[in-house]
Amino acid sequence: MKIKATIEQLPGGMMMVPLACGALIATFAPHAGPFFGSFTNALFTGALPILAVFYVCMGSTISAHSLPIIVRRGGALMAAKIALGILTGTILGHFLGSRPVTSGWFAGLSTLAVVAAINDTNGGLYMALMRRYGSAQDAASYAVMALESGPFLTMVTLGVAGLSAFPWQTMLGAILPLCVGMLLGNLDPEMRSFLGQGAPVMIPFFAFALGTTLDLHLVWTAGALGLGLGLATLAGSALVLMTVDRLIGGNGTAGIAAATTAGNAAAVPMLVAAANPEYAAAAKSATVLVAASVVVTSLLAPPLTAWWYARVRRGRSE
Repeated sequence: MKIKATIEQLPGGMMMVPLACGALIATFAPHAGPFFGSFTNALFTGALPILAVFYVCMGSTISAHSLPIIVRRGGALMAAKIALGILTGTILGHFLGSRPVTSGWFAGLSTLAVVAAINDTNGGLYMALMRRYGSAQDAASYAVMALESGPFLTMVTLGVAGLSAFPWQTMLGAILPLCVGMLLGNLDPEMRSFLGQGAPVMIPFFAFALGTTLDLHLVWTAGALGLGLGLATLAGSALVLMTVDRLIGGNGTAGIAAATTAGNAAAVPMLVAAANPEYAAAAKSATVLVAASVVVTSLLAPPLTAWWYARVRRGRSE
């Protein structure tokens, strides 16, 4: 049976399928974890420690030697995404604060959901698109953009937007596993190889644990809103990042390819809420909305990137 190949045919499949399985169990058998107890219950409730290991493994793949070469392009795209997140967070925060909308068409929408969807790029998809439509430097620039991963920049964005303050220990703790991984991976190539292989393995496990915190009734309710968030994230990010990419000498293709939401971003609302209980009310619906944005942007970014690349090539040949 080709289970892995089948799952990977879906956008963000290794993230979305286990998350959906966890959500199904949480919806129709909510007491399954405590019923079995022991390691089974630990898996149902262990998203945070699994994510800590994941960020150590992922950090080990970021090479310090590659940063000077690619910092201009990757840094510019990352800075543009952060700036967009801060701007959006400031505007929404003025109207919504830290809590979600409680009624109407936009019920469940929160500043946390929008900022988390914008801040983190789908690195695997970006590199795959750049290998097809860009240059080696474009693909390598994700080594800088990988610093977006995790809740750190979302916390920074929310803080800059004036919505809340996080203790410095919490801020440092959010990025410390990634930094430890970077240190180990750069000190020892064998550690980089060893730890780097573990990052993809962690994804379905923390996705499942994250899914067990979700009620699928929320998914049904937030369906259209999640679609709208994904479309708005792709359109807004693509416009800003394409402009920045062209200003630094690119043709805009890398900017469009980076206008996605990473699968890991679905875990960010829960991590932010763990650091600051003020966001607990927004975290569950935000997780669902961000997960929807992952799927929407992953589906639409490839054809949009291909269309723009073909348009650029036609313009050069004329």
